[in-house]
Amino acid sequence: MGGVAGVTVPHRGRAPSGHAAPPRLAGVLNRIDLRGGVSDVRRLLPRAQLDVSVAVEKIAPVVEAVREHGFAAIREATERFDGVRLAELRVPAEAIAAAERELDPDVRAALTESITRARKVHGDQRRADHTTQVVPGGTVTERWIPVDRVGLYVPGGLAMYPSTVVMNVVPAQVAGVRSLVVVSPPQQENGGLPDARVLAACGLLGVEEVYAVGGAQAVAMLAYGADTDAQGRGHCAPVDMITGPGNIWVTAAKRLLRGVVGIDAEAGPTEIAILADDTADPVHVAADLISQAEHDPLAASVLVTPSVALVEAVEAELTRQVAATKHTERVTTALSGRQSGAVLVDDLEAGLRVVDAYAAEHLEIQTRDARQWAMRVRSAGAIFVGAYAPVSLGDYCAGSNHVLPTGGCARHSSGLSVQSFLRGVHLIEYTEQALREVAGHVVTLANVEDLPAHGQAVQARFGR
Repeated sequence: MGGVAGVTVPHRGRAPSGHAAPPRLAGVLNRIDLRGGVSDVRRLLPRAQLDVSVAVEKIAPVVEAVREHGFAAIREATERFDGVRLAELRVPAEAIAAAERELDPDVRAALTESITRARKVHGDQRRADHTTQVVPGGTVTERWIPVDRVGLYVPGGLAMYPSTVVMNVVPAQVAGVRSLVVVSPPQQENGGLPDARVLAACGLLGVEEVYAVGGAQAVAMLAYGADTDAQGRGHCAPVDMITGPGNIWVTAAKRLLRGVVGIDAEAGPTEIAILADDTADPVHVAADLISQAEHDPLAASVLVTPSVALVEAVEAELTRQVAATKHTERVTTALSGRQSGAVLVDDLEAGLRVVDAYAAEHLEIQTRDARQWAMRVRSAGAIFVGAYAPVSLGDYCAGSNHVLPTGGCARHSSGLSVQSFLRGVHLIEYTEQALREVAGHVVTLANVEDLPAHGQAVQARFGR
């Protein structure tokens, strides 16, 4: 497809700059033509538009109410947003045990395999303490100390995510976190408890502290702590860190409470980018774009390729596959939204620059010599190499983690891992002689910065 370089155009005809394209048939992607070279690639790439700052303003009263009123405010917010009035927030141990006991055998086997593979991969991430001898008698030891108490958020909106329990809990356990608490929204159809499969996953992983709370009120409860029933018979102690994806209200609460509590990231709508050439199978590419689009109407599905023929073949496949998928309306909205599209480039070198600028949460490489290209990628949450490593594998059973940076944050941030739950702390040990040898340099630098007491703190050890 031709068109002005860097201008988004619909499949037939042009959309005026700054205006949305008219409604289109399912499977027809926006096209962004970057052939011929464009200087400001990042600005032209498709991206979901979310104003978290507006959401922060809206949820601030909820967060403040939880801080001041605890259980009462959490119950009121839960009734208002989830349609469930809770007598107590903590999920009884017998409910977790029952969910695990009644879990479908096939689901149990799949979750067990997911846990096994995740533990294998994350087990190799644990860092060892290391001591460096700077000079004789002077050492610095870097210790890796786990966060003490962590709150893990598991979404429960358009879909239920027992797999997210695995992805949050396993690296925290491998890191050595001593206290884990899971929060997940109550479900009307499950008697006001979180989804039974989420509870079963908690049971399989040995997580005993689970609360039927979601949204901004759950994040506030984790940050500030709260009684868990009206009589004050139970209490959720505040955590040191909160991890796990959620909707925009969860993201806004994380932003608002950053500093009160540590957070992993501000998760936005899910994303997939696929760098492909003419060897890619359009059936695979279309299926993978759809797999992410079914998450959310704001999910982003982006194809980057130098092959117009591939784009046309993928669009034909999208039309066929979207009509047959379960969540047709949701998928169609996502694929036709401004956050999705097909990006045409001159060649794979240009495509590599585009995917680095986009910094996708999930990046697939479906090209000749796919691993060669994958090893050159600098910005992506996770990279899936070749025809037989779809994002769906990473979502569940690759052993990798699916809690990944979105919205371009992969340019500077990593996905959830064992390191997310560890703090590097330096132990500095110097003998008298080792300090004496460097004392003059310390005093000089202290005086340069007009902090003479810093120098005196050293001289006092030798001037008596």
